[in-house]
Amino acid sequence: MGLNIKDLRIEARDFADNGKMAVDHTKVGADTSPTLMISGVPEGTVELAVICHDPDAPLPHGWTHWVLYGITPDTHELGADADATFRPGPTDFGTAGYGGPLPPEGHGPHHYYFWVYALDRAVSGNPTRAEFLDTYGDAIIEQNRIKGVFER
Repeated sequence: MGLNIKDLRIEARDFADNGKMAVDHTKVGADTSPTLMISGVPEGTVELAVICHDPDAPLPHGWTHWVLYGITPDTHELGADADATFRPGPTDFGTAGYGGPLPPEGHGPHHYYFWVYALDRAVSGNPTRAEFLDTYGDAIIEQNRIKGVFER
């Protein structure tokens, strides 16, 4: 499927695109997921998925902080209860559910990409980020992202 970034939008209530994330949304603080607003879901969407990934982590494939599946197309807001409402997948912390930023001290600013994917078929099980992209890449109708920044 070709690139489509026409209408789907994701915004954060707590930070602007490329803006500083509050400590409450990090492992330094309360480690609660930020409130995300989703709009412009394209026709034909069966399910939405959200992934938070840090490509600045000093590892070959970055660090996955959040994988969330089973989000219905009529969902407009993901709050702190998103992990209980939808289906969290595995993170690089070795757990399921949101795990906030915790970059190495002095490593500089890290960028946290919150991706939303509109899919034409439902996700089975709880794939990792890599498994999701490999298996469901052809099911992506549209995608978009917002980026938060945090450093210690």
